[in-house]
Amino acid sequence: MRALYALACIMPNRSCRRLAACLALACTAAFPGVVSAALPLAEGRLGIPTLAPLIAEITPAVVNISTVSRAPAETNPLLRDPFFRRFFDLPDRPQRRERAAGSGVIVNARAGLVLTNNHVIRGAQEIVVTLKDRRQFRAQLVGADPGTDIAVLKIDAPDLKALRLGDSDQLNVGDYVLAIGNPFGLGQTVTSGIVSALGRTGLNIEGYEDFIQTDAPINPGNSGGALVSLRGELIGINTAIIGPAGGSVGIGFAVPANIARAVMDQIVRYGEVRRGRLGLQTQELTPELARSLGIATLDGALVTAVDPGSPAERAGLRRGDLIVVVNGHAVRGPADLRVKVGLVPIGEEVEFRFRREGRTLAGRAQVAPPQQASSVDGEAVPELAGAQVANIEPGMALYGRIEGALVAKVDRSSSAWAQGLRPGDVIYAVNNRRVRNVEQLMAALRTAQGALSVSLVRGEYRVTILVR
Repeated sequence: MRALYALACIMPNRSCRRLAACLALACTAAFPGVVSAALPLAEGRLGIPTLAPLIAEITPAVVNISTVSRAPAETNPLLRDPFFRRFFDLPDRPQRRERAAGSGVIVNARAGLVLTNNHVIRGAQEIVVTLKDRRQFRAQLVGADPGTDIAVLKIDAPDLKALRLGDSDQLNVGDYVLAIGNPFGLGQTVTSGIVSALGRTGLNIEGYEDFIQTDAPINPGNSGGALVSLRGELIGINTAIIGPAGGSVGIGFAVPANIARAVMDQIVRYGEVRRGRLGLQTQELTPELARSLGIATLDGALVTAVDPGSPAERAGLRRGDLIVVVNGHAVRGPADLRVKVGLVPIGEEVEFRFRREGRTLAGRAQVAPPQQASSVDGEAVPELAGAQVANIEPGMALYGRIEGALVAKVDRSSSAWAQGLRPGDVIYAVNNRRVRNVEQLMAALRTAQGALSVSLVRGEYRVTILVR
């Protein structure tokens, strides 16, 4: 087989090189000891290996999603003057209809459940799902989770085809994958590549980050579409790209299927993701810190503080412990720990193992509800309609621990709630501009241009939500 690949490299003619490469692929399919026997390569009309049968099998489960929302129209400055509008008896808020396009994946044919990205359907008044066979159905939003950028839709349609969920924890860098979606509104499109990296974090997309990175071309419109293994299993929901010009440069990111499954289960059960807290703070291990502590690994989450009376303290955790396993899964770092704990519903237990002074210990902690916000009324925020914020004053549990504006109340029927704000959140930045109190928050919101990115602390987690 290696000889065939070498032959493909030195052939002077492109057709000959292609033939040699195809022969090599055929050999890998014929000898399962060399490459996984699950490779779904079939012979086409000319005896050349093809993925066409696999693609024909899985693509009916990938759908196009279009949304209709209302947004304030760009108007002449005079039309934004209330006196001018009252004088001419004009409507208070002229609006226009906007359409957006994305993708989704049917994961339960009987119930009509469709997975997509939260940012695909955010603010939508109408959601329409178009199947591969061109049938269209109006979708109901079951629920959404801005923290993982996952949303669940439901359609009432017969003869649906669902894509089975795979185990994304079994992925390895170098595994082949297919990306299926609706880039640029062109219609269903299939691209291929490999898993380039696992556990990507720090992208500042939403907050709970544990992305699969792939070089399968992903473009605008692919959001919410399927990342599929060569076993024909859904192993990720395509979510974001890095592209200076807004197009694919071979760096795309997908939410792992295991995260999407856990989020979907909570949304179907509760209508939302119920995240609690353990009451601890952690940090990354650097080589210097690991050497100073006598730790031989850089994996794990180093505990830097434990709240008195918290579930973490009752479970026996102390400052300096290194958490290495949660619920049977290895912990790579604080972001990985945040994701794993953040997917456990309030009231359920977390099992973990940690290192202390060269010994490996075990513990169990029950996820507790988040700390309640101050009972005092806050100040209304026009840019965050439905939310009230307050300063963190002496006597509050958060005083002296963090600086920012405390979200005191959020109306459940408001846009602030729909966009992900919750009572007890502490807003510490707007568009990466640091804010330490309500006055600074208001100033940052008033001067913000374009998209509005709000960074906040929720319990022991940091979350970023996009407001507009």
